[in-house]
Amino acid sequence: MNDIKTIFRAQHAFFHTGRTKGISFRITQLKKLRTMLQANESDILAALKADLNKSPFEAYETEIGMVLGEINHALKHLAEWARPKQVRTPLIHALSSSRIQTEPYGVVLIISPWNYPIQLTLSPLVGAIAAGNCAILKPSEYSSHTAALLERLLSTTYPGNYISVIRGGRAQNQALLEQKFDYIFFTGSVPVGKAVMKAASEHLTPVTLELGGKSPCLVDSTADLDLAAKRIVWGKFLNAGQTCVAPDYILVERGVKDQLIRALVKYIHAFYGDDPLSSVDYPRIISEKHYLRLLALLEGQIVIEGGQHDRAALRIAPTLLDGADPDSPIMQEEIFGPLLPILEYDRLGDAIAWINSRPKPLAFYYFTTNQRREAYALRTASFGGGCINDTVIHLANPNLMFGGVGESGMGQYHGYESFLTFSHRKSIMKKSNAIDIPLRYPPYRNHLKLLRLLMR
Repeated sequence: MNDIKTIFRAQHAFFHTGRTKGISFRITQLKKLRTMLQANESDILAALKADLNKSPFEAYETEIGMVLGEINHALKHLAEWARPKQVRTPLIHALSSSRIQTEPYGVVLIISPWNYPIQLTLSPLVGAIAAGNCAILKPSEYSSHTAALLERLLSTTYPGNYISVIRGGRAQNQALLEQKFDYIFFTGSVPVGKAVMKAASEHLTPVTLELGGKSPCLVDSTADLDLAAKRIVWGKFLNAGQTCVAPDYILVERGVKDQLIRALVKYIHAFYGDDPLSSVDYPRIISEKHYLRLLALLEGQIVIEGGQHDRAALRIAPTLLDGADPDSPIMQEEIFGPLLPILEYDRLGDAIAWINSRPKPLAFYYFTTNQRREAYALRTASFGGGCINDTVIHLANPNLMFGGVGESGMGQYHGYESFLTFSHRKSIMKKSNAIDIPLRYPPYRNHLKLLRLLMR
């Protein structure tokens, strides 16, 4: 734990040299990160294969490619983002100018999860670097191969007093949270997020919490059911369902439920074959602990499709479930695996009301071709972000911020929002010395009428 304190102090010392604040310095460091990813692509793909059995295509699509996109977007826009923004000044402050100027927080902590261990570690780092911070990264030890690789690659790319990786488990997390960081960025579960926020409150450290929850997927009778099924199967079983924005359950209009199920089954077989447990394109569950948790959720459920599992390989087939009890464990906690309950509804208003009666989800997906229903759902449901007629892909647009609301998280990032997340924005007014209007100074005499006029 002394290493943590030593690294923390060294980063503070380096930050106070002011070197990280230069735009050219930030651009150089982002380019180094891009080069690191490109030069070590094969090692990264191998680590993701070892941890999660990700295919090269899925690993590049959801991990390496996503981070490269964030880096390139930041490089293109960083000079503009960092430029002071002039804002209007009210008449009462005539001969003044007003601007908003950004500055880095200082030394930031990024705690990342195991399900997308490259993307969810390095995408926040892009924002931290772009904003001019030093950073300590704490990857999950569940994805141990990737954590070890990140430590090796980043330690050879950057000096430890600028960017550093701390590996370990709960003890290291606790030791890190005892330090007075200038900002904490956490991605993970709700219970751990609460612990992070509690620890941060001891130092009044601002936080971003990217959590999760039960993201609903709504399908009505006007939807293109075949295409909806194709996109739901892709989004749900990507990374074997271990995605914070995966559809957690389907709410389908009663009259088209059977048709949707047939299409879902068709695409499960089309994507992963008749034996998904042997598919080269289907990932595995991260650990035996999580594998057993998912099997416990499966107990007592009505399986429509799938349900096969292999403990030795830590694989559970894509599984559709019929009529899950809303009070059952599988409908009370985030599934985070390849189990998909299918519920039905009769009225759209009732479906939205039921969604809103539960904790606010990180994502919301609605398949419809009815614009009036679409507008009603978007106006009425509360959620972090989502898609109409697709799933998951909103994360891939750096022009869209990503984040939760309520129990699904707080704060946002991606693209410009990442830069803002890791920046403090200072408001500055510059006053002219040419004229000093006496109105604001005592004695006030009969100036109130004029003040009302000026402050309208």
